[in-house]
Amino acid sequence: MTSTYIRVQTDDFDLAQEYHALRQSPHIGAIVSFVGLVRDVSDSSLRAMTLEHYPGMTEAALDAICQQARQHWPSVQGIRLIHRIGTLALEEQIVLLLISSAHRADAYAASQFIMDHLKTQAPFWKKEHLASGEQWVDAKDSDRSAQQRWANPLV
Repeated sequence: MTSTYIRVQTDDFDLAQEYHALRQSPHIGAIVSFVGLVRDVSDSSLRAMTLEHYPGMTEAALDAICQQARQHWPSVQGIRLIHRIGTLALEEQIVLLLISSAHRADAYAASQFIMDHLKTQAPFWKKEHLASGEQWVDAKDSDRSAQQRWANPLV
């Protein structure tokens, strides 16, 4: 049985609880987890980050990304994707992605695929709160490059 679980929320998430919820199958050979944190990537005195989204559109975009991953890696059995919105301080959890699969290689690849596409295609708007003021930010060139590597036929 396969499942995709997607949530966009303001509340924090509990990795152990989400892991336990995904693990409910005797056919799983691997679970890969990714937890993204708010960090100051440029030492620019980031104080916090605010994430906004368009309800309904965001969840649909995340679901489409997850379905693309499922098409490429059919052994993926479960996906749990939680993305937080609102104002988050440094070091707070921002995103959780858990992938269960019969095979570890597929779980790793699907996880990278989903995160690379999430960073460039999911409709989130990010505002950085810096010591010097606020600024809206877009996906980085490195995020776009990471997503583009999947444009070639997948093996």
